[in-house]
Amino acid sequence: MELKGQMAECLWLLLLNAMCLQAAFVEPPQPVISLRSMAESQTRLPCRYQVEAGEKVVQVTWLKALPDGSKEQIITAHFTDGHTEFGRYSGRVRFEGGSPTENSALLIPSTEESDEGSYTCHISTFPNGNFERHIKLTVWILPISFLEPALLVEGQSFRVAASCRAVGRPLPRLSWDTDLPGQSTNRTSVGGSVSSYYSLHPLRSMNGKKLDCLVWHPGLEQPRRISNRLVVQYPPDATISATRADWFAGLERAELVCSSGGHPKPENFTWTRRGGDLPDGTSVIGGRLVFGRALRMNDSGVYECEARNNVGAGNTEYKLTVTEKSLQTQPIDKQLLIIIGASAGALIMVLIIVVLLVNRYHRHRNKKLERELSEKTEEINSFSRQASFRRLNSPEDYAMLRVDSRMKNSEMSLERPIYKGSQSTLGGKWGPAGGVEVDELGRPVVWHDGRESLRGAEMDGEKEERRRRVESYLKNSNMSLDSGLPSSLVPLKAQQEDGVGARDPDLTHLREGDSPPEEEWAPNQSAEENPDDGVDEDSSSYQISEALTNHFYYSNGVLRPRPHSNAILLHPKGQII
Repeated sequence: MELKGQMAECLWLLLLNAMCLQAAFVEPPQPVISLRSMAESQTRLPCRYQVEAGEKVVQVTWLKALPDGSKEQIITAHFTDGHTEFGRYSGRVRFEGGSPTENSALLIPSTEESDEGSYTCHISTFPNGNFERHIKLTVWILPISFLEPALLVEGQSFRVAASCRAVGRPLPRLSWDTDLPGQSTNRTSVGGSVSSYYSLHPLRSMNGKKLDCLVWHPGLEQPRRISNRLVVQYPPDATISATRADWFAGLERAELVCSSGGHPKPENFTWTRRGGDLPDGTSVIGGRLVFGRALRMNDSGVYECEARNNVGAGNTEYKLTVTEKSLQTQPIDKQLLIIIGASAGALIMVLIIVVLLVNRYHRHRNKKLERELSEKTEEINSFSRQASFRRLNSPEDYAMLRVDSRMKNSEMSLERPIYKGSQSTLGGKWGPAGGVEVDELGRPVVWHDGRESLRGAEMDGEKEERRRRVESYLKNSNMSLDSGLPSSLVPLKAQQEDGVGARDPDLTHLREGDSPPEEEWAPNQSAEENPDDGVDEDSSSYQISEALTNHFYYSNGVLRPRPHSNAILLHPKGQII
C-alpha cells in the first residue's frame, strides 16, 4: 500500500512538472512539433525557455535521434563555459541569439537531405531541473526536371515523341499539355526519380505543335512548365510557279520559281527539260530558273524541278508555251494606281478646305455688311431727326406760327354769321373812330361766343371739306421772304403811310383757352363797313381762321397745336407738329 501511495505521489509530481514545463516554454508551446524545410535553404528550430523567479538556466543542449534509437549531441551552451559544436555539425549549425540561455533556437544555414530527423532541445535549470522540447524535421528537395524530344520522320510507326524526367523529395508528379493525339506512360525509379513518356504516330501536320511537360510538387506554388515543340521531318513537296501567265517571244527577265514546303527546308534544286538540255542563256539560282535573254519560240517545253532534303526528294513539272505576241493587255502599274488615288484624295481634301474657307469668309463678310448697314441706318435716322428739329426752330416757321396764333380766334365775314349761336361786336382799340376792332391785316374781327358752340354747329362733311381746302391753300400760297406770311396777308403800304399799321392785339390779360371778350366788339358792326376787301380774300381768310381754330389753341401767348394721333415730330419746346 505504501508503494502504491508513493507511486501515485510521483505521478502527481510528474503531472505538475509537465504543467509547469508547458507553461515555462515560450516556443514551441507544444512538447512535440513538426517542421518542414527545403534543401539548400536555412532551417530554424525554435526553442526558448522563460525562467521563473529564483530560477536560472545552467545549460542548453541540442540532440538528434539516430536510427538505432540513440542520440548524438549537436551543440551545447553553458552559462559560464560558452558553446561547443560536435562531430559533423561543427561549422554547420549555430544558435540564433548571442545569449543561448535566453534564446536557444538552432539555425542550420544550408539544410541537407541528411538533416531530416527528430531533434531535442534540452534545458537544464537550477533548482527546477531539466526541461525538453521535441521537433520533427522533414526536408523537401525541389524537383530537378528535364525533357528529351525524339527525332521523328513522317511515315514512322507509333513511337515515343518526347520523355520527361524529374527528381525531388517527395517524388514529383508529371503530366503533358498538348493537343496532339497520343498516349503518356509514367515510371518511378528506385533512386527517387519519376519519368513520363508521350508516344504517337508522326505526321507532317504535327510539326511545330505544342508538347509541354508539367512538373507538380508540394514545394511549388504552381506546376513548372517545360515548353517543347514537336519536330517531324518530311520530304519536300515541290511546286513550280511562273512570274506571269502570258509568255511571248521577246519577253525580258522571265523566270520559273520552284518552291517546296519540306522539313527541313530543301537546299538542293535540280532543273531539267524533258527531251533535252536546258536552253542556252538560262541559269539556276537557288530554286529559280532565270532566262537571261529575251524569250524565243523554241523555249517552249516541259520543265522539271527536283527539290531534295535529308529525308527525301520531291519532283514537279511545268509546261511552258511561248507565243508570238502577248495575249494580254499591259497591266496598269499598281504603284501608279496608288499614286493616282492618293492624288485624287488629296485634291478632294484641298477642295473641301477651300470651300469651307470661302464659306467662312462670306459669312464674316455678310456679318460685317449687316453691321455697317445698321450703323448707316442709325446715322440716317439721326440726321432726319436733326433736320426736322432745324425746320421747327427756323425763323420762317416760327413767324408763321405767330401769325396763325394771332388769327386763332378771329373770323372774317362780310355776310351774315353762318353759325346760329354766333354773336359779335365791332369795336376795339385798333379800329377807326367808329370803334371797330381789326386784326393785324386791318380786317374786322368777329369773335364767337365760345369754341364749343362753334364745333358743335359744324357738320362732319363740311369740316372735312374745309380742311382739304385749307391744306390746298397753304400748299399753293406764296410765302413772304421777309415776314414768312402769305402774299395776300402782307399789310398794304398805304396803310403804313396813314399810320394805320398792323398791331398785335393786347392779349396779355387772357388766360389759357380763353377768347377775346365780346364786350370789346361793337354789336352792330357788319362786314359791309370794309368795302375795300374782295370777296375771295375774305373767303380765304375765313378758311384759314377756321383751320387754325380746329387744329391749334392759344396758351400763354403761344399758339400750340392740338394733340393728334398722326403727329410724328416733337418740337424741342414741347409743341407737337
